[in-house]
Amino acid sequence: MAQSLPPLPYDYGSLEPHVDATTMNIHHTKHHQTYVNNLNAALDKFPELKDLGLVDLNKAVGTDKLPKDVATVIRNNGGGHYNHSFFWKVMTNPSNTNGPSGDVKAAIEATFGSVDEMKAKFNAAAAGRFGSGWAWLSVKPDGALSIDSTPNQDNPLMTSLPDVAGGIPVLGLDVWEHAYYLKYQNRRPEYIAAWWNVVNWEQVAENYKAAKAGAVPL
Repeated sequence: MAQSLPPLPYDYGSLEPHVDATTMNIHHTKHHQTYVNNLNAALDKFPELKDLGLVDLNKAVGTDKLPKDVATVIRNNGGGHYNHSFFWKVMTNPSNTNGPSGDVKAAIEATFGSVDEMKAKFNAAAAGRFGSGWAWLSVKPDGALSIDSTPNQDNPLMTSLPDVAGGIPVLGLDVWEHAYYLKYQNRRPEYIAAWWNVVNWEQVAENYKAAKAGAVPL
């Protein structure tokens, strides 16, 4: 089955003033759509890969499950499609975000000492990612939380890549310039700080529950 662009769970302007409507529109309808188009073109060359599904395609990156002819295309565009599909859901209108609670808050405090300390480490990972990439809060195979960053469109599911720590993502931030440049120009740390105002902590809690059970959120 062909991959498709998922609709946003909110309007393009819903994340204002922290993420502007023009950026959201371009990011979703142009950048994400391009990843979907490129991924489908690669899958059309090897229709048997369509049976894997998006999560399994990402897990297959770096393995011999992907033909060499399309391995890089799937890594970049299958990663881009998964990452963005995940990213849209972990954001919400600023009026709907109240900070973490319940099990995910307890896990954050147990691992990092406090929510503020987790944010500080996450911010450092996001700001310190050279060039384009992502910052992630993930559940590791031992059940612990961890903060990592990945280059380009790589993600924690791509455990066969040498530079990927691995895990199941529960929160992720896009630090490609196309995610913020219209509003923040080169001020990535300002974008990162503002982004916490639109984090959908209810979705993060659902992602955490799924990850603890071994399921990959999408």
